[in-house]
Amino acid sequence: MAETDRRPTDEVRQPEPPLPEESGLTLEEHLAMQRAIGHPTRFRILRTLVANDELSAAELKSAVDVESHNFHYHLDELVDVGLVDKRQRRTADSRGFYTYYRPTAMGRGILEHGVEELMRRERGFNDAYS
Repeated sequence: MAETDRRPTDEVRQPEPPLPEESGLTLEEHLAMQRAIGHPTRFRILRTLVANDELSAAELKSAVDVESHNFHYHLDELVDVGLVDKRQRRTADSRGFYTYYRPTAMGRGILEHGVEELMRRERGFNDAYS
């Protein structure tokens, strides 16, 4: 692009604010969620939870097949940013509490309408142009 083809600075349009004023989350919180789900292990953990609704830590670790020391770090990251909810409850045949994890509504939304939507679109483009 030649120097004379450039727009004057006063014509540069500013984008709309990314969130409505009454948003329940800040931009930083939204971006933290996006960063969290951007890691392959955390993506697999969240995807597995969405498919199963609720799993114990042992069930989830087995299903995702991640080393123990990495698993809890990644699971805690998802809990910390609000994509996964951690609940403790007692079962009828137990003496203690068991910890269960489930996706939050935001976790489901980011997965289904964010990352997986982009993947569906890419599949559609591949099908259309192959």
